[in-house]
Amino acid sequence: MSGVALGVEIVVVFFLALFLLHRYGDFRKQHRMVLFATLLAWFLCFLIVFILPLDVSTSIYNQCKINSNKEKVAVSTEFSNQSSNSSSPTRSPKEVCHKPWSYIPDGILPVFWRVVYWTSQFLTWLLIPFMQSYARSGGFSISGKVKTALIENAIYYGTYLLIFCSLLIYVAVSPKFNLTWSQLQVIGITAANTWGLFLLVLLLGYGLVEIPRSYWNASCHGHLLAKTYFKAAKLMTEKADAEENLEDVMEDVRSSSEAIKYNNPLRKCIDTVLRKCPTEYQEKMGRNMDDYEDFDENRNPCPSKKSLVKLHKQVIYAVQRHNRTQVQWQMLLEEAFHLEDVAKNEVSAAHQFVHSFPSTEPPGWLSRYLYTPTVEWYWECLLRRWFYRALAVTLMLFSVVVVWSECTFFSTRHVLSLFAIFIQLAERDYNYFYIEMACFFTIFYLCYCVYSTVFRIRVFNYYYLAPHHQTDAYSLQFSGMLFCRLTPPLCLNFLGLIHMDSTISGQQREQTAYTTIMGSMKVLPFIAKGFYIYYPMLILLLCIATYYSLGTRCLNMLGFQQFMGESHMTTDLVDEGRELIRRERRKRQRTEDGENRRREWRERYGDPREKCSGRNRNAYSELKENNESLMNSSAFAPVSRRDRSDQTELLQDAEPLDFNAEEPVETEDRRYTGGRYLSTSLSRGRIFDDV
Repeated sequence: MSGVALGVEIVVVFFLALFLLHRYGDFRKQHRMVLFATLLAWFLCFLIVFILPLDVSTSIYNQCKINSNKEKVAVSTEFSNQSSNSSSPTRSPKEVCHKPWSYIPDGILPVFWRVVYWTSQFLTWLLIPFMQSYARSGGFSISGKVKTALIENAIYYGTYLLIFCSLLIYVAVSPKFNLTWSQLQVIGITAANTWGLFLLVLLLGYGLVEIPRSYWNASCHGHLLAKTYFKAAKLMTEKADAEENLEDVMEDVRSSSEAIKYNNPLRKCIDTVLRKCPTEYQEKMGRNMDDYEDFDENRNPCPSKKSLVKLHKQVIYAVQRHNRTQVQWQMLLEEAFHLEDVAKNEVSAAHQFVHSFPSTEPPGWLSRYLYTPTVEWYWECLLRRWFYRALAVTLMLFSVVVVWSECTFFSTRHVLSLFAIFIQLAERDYNYFYIEMACFFTIFYLCYCVYSTVFRIRVFNYYYLAPHHQTDAYSLQFSGMLFCRLTPPLCLNFLGLIHMDSTISGQQREQTAYTTIMGSMKVLPFIAKGFYIYYPMLILLLCIATYYSLGTRCLNMLGFQQFMGESHMTTDLVDEGRELIRRERRKRQRTEDGENRRREWRERYGDPREKCSGRNRNAYSELKENNESLMNSSAFAPVSRRDRSDQTELLQDAEPLDFNAEEPVETEDRRYTGGRYLSTSLSRGRIFDDV
């Protein structure tokens, strides 16, 4: 049963990571190595979160066995003493521990954690940073991209090497420590976890407040609609900027393509750049280019390979940004239309949800039988707001418990951490299912606060996780790198909250296999007894700052427009977004009205093109029959000389007329000057003179 539980969780976690990667990445366009590295990073991080509760229950069971063995030894000692002194009372041993349903045998978890942890560290510190630079490089060969990635990561690797060497020198010089290989591993793990804990507290302090508030605001329909209008105004500005940037980059590509001719050695490079351009720009530049022209009429300077590498990088970024803004604009329009439909249907007395733009796809069995228009009306207009408010209150209480436990988990003599109290109460009765569920929901909420913040933050246009397959390779790998750095310190912080880490609790008890792999933090006491204990208290200050939106106000003062209800800039952007949505609604309404009219016309009168083509075929057949009959009737009729001369004159006058002339030209033997006549009496050598 234990192996089944571990295998099922591994399979579930793999498909969860695959689903998220499919939502944010693009399996068809992005490089396979980028997708594989991101999938592996997400999978390992989620796996740590799901397997850690099983490790906790297994360690509690092992502690129970140790206590039971000690109890048996004590009972046997008392029994031997009782044989010498029959008057002493006897003491019965405690009940034997029951093995949990998800028990993992000894020796499996240490190997499992060692493989998972060191693989994730290899990804986050070595492989993913290298692949980020490789994916962003504009090189035209593998060797060129590798060289660029190594140069860009030289400073990156050097910084972390300097930090590690500083800690190594501190431990080597200190007379208290004898430096060994195990202690060297602990120093590396401590350095990585310290960096991760520093960032973890910042993200967790934001998520503990923002997530409950976001669900509460989602229950307020007016607030949600105003924020959608605000997003529409900002996204339209970004969309226009992306289109302008793409136009500028395509102009540079066009000039470079015209300067580099077919016989230039750099022609292959510019062809690679052209294949990355959108289809409409490729066709436009293809029409204006002659591949067999080996001279430059405008004398444009030929670009170098270095400039083409830079141009290639700009094209990749501009096309990705343009496509992302286009898809986001369409998704935001759908969201705005839906929210406006909810506002209209709230006052409806029919209690049936009516969409302004019904879906063109046929309804599935779920929409026909379960999610009917009546059910949709009750959910969207009545039940959804109360469900979101109840969920927001529940998450708010959970956040208060987390903040309290983070500020008091260092107290071991008097246990104040609520999570530690819950686990210890369940440990007394050896209720392993409750222990695993409590651990899972606690660590899941912590991860949700941290990971959702990672998915929400946006570092200008360099890092941005956009759904609907619009996330670039750099952002995907950056998220995987952050997950691998944040998950190990988050798990250590969770074990400290429930007092399962002996370094913090100071208790002599059976350690989890995960803590064993992390090593003893006593090698660096100023981190184990100082930073790891008191730094998480900063979460309280960050939660207060997030509650009063201090970060949002600072960004708004710096010129980055943020949604603030009392700001005049927010009001102007909301009005602008409302007008944009209204304009797009009218445009879509006109399009659908035109489609409906054409559909009604086809249903009533049929397809006019088919009728027209049938009518032309009938007229052509009738005309052909009439000509054949006339030819047959006049085949043997005598023709006079006058009639033959008239026919010859008519044939000579029926010359083709060229309407492409810029000015009227008078021919030698004709007085008509309304166009240019192409004489049929010209020689064969002059037929292709104008081609």
